[in-house]
Order: sequence, then structure tokens, then C-alpha cells
Amino acid sequence: MEKKKSFVMMVQKRWWDGFCRRNKDGKRIHSFVLKGKAPPKEASTILFYVTKPVGEIAGYADFLERKVGSPDNMWKEHGEESVLSSREKYDEFLSGSNIVSFVRFKELHEAVNTIPLNRVLLSLRVERLSRKGFYIGKEKSSLIR
Repeated sequence: MEKKKSFVMMVQKRWWDGFCRRNKDGKRIHSFVLKGKAPPKEASTILFYVTKPVGEIAGYADFLERKVGSPDNMWKEHGEESVLSSREKYDEFLSGSNIVSFVRFKELHEAVNTIPLNRVLLSLRVERLSRKGFYIGKEKSSLIR
């Protein structure tokens, strides 16, 4: 049996703050909108690395699925799950992209003790993080969470 993987996803502070706001408002399912075909395809958990100026793993959630499709269809299906507050902002964000990914997740948890980037890199034995994110095995994700 294959071990479940976690996916470390890089998000800007504005998106992380939006997910946290939605979570506090009682929304349980969220979608991170990305242009093109974005990872992850499969995972059990998403770890959110909030980029500069924060530079920390700030929380985690249960991965539901990644859906890829046309901007119109994806907005109709899951637009209310995103932090983009209107169709206009969504269209502006996509800036003409004809394929969009919605990374859907639930059970968002803000970390009690965030983990700075240098500790993450040391733990994973890497020099830097991939901008698109990366998978880690379950045993490594338990060290980070």
C-alpha cells in the first residue's frame, strides 16, 4: 500500500488571509485558483507555505481534489469557494488564461506554531522550495505539522 503524501503549496499572504477569513466565517470547503494545470493531483494533506514577507508554514488542510477546466465552467461550479470575491476579479486574475485549476480543500487549520522557511529547508534537506510546490511523504509532513 502506497503511503499518503502531503503537498507543500506556496501561497501569497493575501490568499492565506482570505482562506483564514472564509474559515472564520464558517466556510468549510475552499478552492485555491491557479492558472493552467497546477499541482497537486493527489495528496492527503496540503501544507500552506506563506511566501515573503511571512516565509513560514502557516497551516494545513485536508486535500479534496484538483479540478481543471475552462474558466467559465470552473467559476460556475466552484467560484463561491474561492477568495476571489467576484467574477470580475476572477477574470482579471486569470488575465486570458483558457485553462484554470481549482485546488479544493477542507478542514483548514492555522498553525499554532508556524514553522520558518529555514527550518523547513533543513528538515527536508533541500536548499530552496519549488515555486509550484512539492510532495513530501507522510513521515516528513508529521515533522512539519
